[in-house]
Formats: sequence, C-alpha cells, structure tokens
Amino acid sequence: MSIFTNFLRSLLLTIIFSFAAPMFLAGGLLLVLTLMGYIPWLQAASEISATRIVHFLSIFGSGNAFHGIVVISLTCSFVGALFDTYAYYRCQILRIDS
Repeated sequence: MSIFTNFLRSLLLTIIFSFAAPMFLAGGLLLVLTLMGYIPWLQAASEISATRIVHFLSIFGSGNAFHGIVVISLTCSFVGALFDTYAYYRCQILRIDS
C-alpha cells in the first residue's frame, strides 16, 4: 500500500507543478515586459511583445488570454501526469527484472 500512496503523492505533485509552471512562465514574462515598458526607449518593443503574447494566448482560449493559459497549463499538466505514470511503470518493471 505504501508504494501506491507514494505513486499518488508523486502524481499529484507532478500535476500541480506541471500546471503551475506555464502559468508562472507566462505571468513572469508579461510582468517583465510590463516593467520594461517604463523604460522610455524600450516602451514600444515591450508593448508589441506583450500584445503578441496576449494574442498567442487568446488563440488557445477562443479569444480570451486567461482561458488560453489555462488550456496550455492543463495540457502540460496532463502530459506531466502521463510522463510520471510512465516513469513509475518503468521503475516497477526494472525492479521486477532485477
């Protein structure tokens, strides 16, 4: 039973971190671009870059940038869970064979 609880704990942590990573990445990038907008000679470049990122995110969210980042985060979370499940499976197979 301990192996199963360890697997569930690992899976839950993987899902949470895989969901949070794209959120922090996109949020941090938009924050940096916003702060760069206060520098006069970088204002135009940061505004154009932020607009392009928001437009990219709105493509995945059917017109809403927040929905887009949630869709990307859910996809990354699903892929992370699949990878963790595969790694657990491979670990069990290698443990049985040795």
